[in-house]
Amino acid sequence: MADPLIARSLLFAPGDSERKLAKAGASGADLVLLDLEDAVAPSNKAAARALVAGHLRSAERAQPQWVRVNPLDSAHALADLAAIVPGRPDGIMLPKATRADAERLHHYLTALEAAAGLTIGGIRTIVVATETAPALFGLGDYAGCPRLAALTWGAEDSATALGATDNRDENGEYDFPYQLFRALALAGAAAAGVTPIETIHGDFRDLDGLAKVAAKARRAGFRGMMAIHPDQVPVINRAFSPSEAEIERAGRIVAAFAANPGAGTIGLDGAMLDMPHLKRARAVLAMPRN
Repeated sequence: MADPLIARSLLFAPGDSERKLAKAGASGADLVLLDLEDAVAPSNKAAARALVAGHLRSAERAQPQWVRVNPLDSAHALADLAAIVPGRPDGIMLPKATRADAERLHHYLTALEAAAGLTIGGIRTIVVATETAPALFGLGDYAGCPRLAALTWGAEDSATALGATDNRDENGEYDFPYQLFRALALAGAAAAGVTPIETIHGDFRDLDGLAKVAAKARRAGFRGMMAIHPDQVPVINRAFSPSEAEIERAGRIVAAFAANPGAGTIGLDGAMLDMPHLKRARAVLAMPRN
């Protein structure tokens, strides 16, 4: 299994637009997702594949460059992988996938890395783990999955897979099935020891709404969020970076336990703290910062 992914913002860039690929690289995103799937029309797949392959070979990498390929059961996935692996992508995002698909991708990548003379296992993976009905029943089964660095979920394809007419209620909140899928993706990532990534906020003009969604996601345990527009990146980066107040308090918690070795609980600011508080404080101090 790969090391967990450290990335607050993961920005999609359509693979058939050279201008948008360049713009994504200058966005300040922690990671760029060069998209060959949903952002590219079927008639443009081959051209996008060639453009992304060239971009990987020539671009200066201010941040990791990952590629979202087409689903493995599509007519495009193997051609995607054959074209882009020689360009040494930092990772592959696999959509509409199950654990078995992630294992199959591992074998494909191993063969293609060997053929290209690359380090075996160097290309990591993110699985979008909720986009088909069968995938929903395997969200707790990713422990030990080779190459896996993160799990994420998708609300739109999940709704399509279930035959839903919409995935939100009259208040604009996700209906129960999609709240459940989100929670299971989060728990599945924790069970597998990989990074949980929040799905997109589709209205790229609604930055206030994005800030609320991202803050809620980080509070729940997600460690990053996908973006569909460069304007979303600063909002997401702020939300998934600890505040000065959080850093200060986490530092005091860690120091208090260090000053009392062997203590299972300590008192601080009138509250009783135990090991979960110490672990969360250490996690805060390990987060990326602006």
